[in-house]
Amino acid sequence: MKRALIAASLILVALPATAEEKKNKGTRFWNLTGETITKLELAPAGTATFGPDQAKNDKDGAVDNDERLKVTDLADGKYDARLTDKAGRVCMATGLDIKADGVFSVEKDQLKDCKP
Repeated sequence: MKRALIAASLILVALPATAEEKKNKGTRFWNLTGETITKLELAPAGTATFGPDQAKNDKDGAVDNDERLKVTDLADGKYDARLTDKAGRVCMATGLDIKADGVFSVEKDQLKDCKP
């Protein structure tokens, strides 16, 4: 009984730290396009005011399929993304809902207006 109480206490003490760690991971992009992304630029939805290349935040400068990338200097809101893949193809994904400390993804079927 005593061990169960100690174990329960340890779990309860660890929970706030775990929630805090998740909260402080920052905003992340999850690449579900099936391609390696070598350039990721974001602009407020409906504009062409693209910010810096977020793929530079990755240690190898590219975001592999099913990899997550930390995105910096971005406020909550709706965004359009311009993505360049490893083959040099440039595609758009529009109307992405991005929230601080959250994860947003782009899937293959969201890629539009792809140009070689």
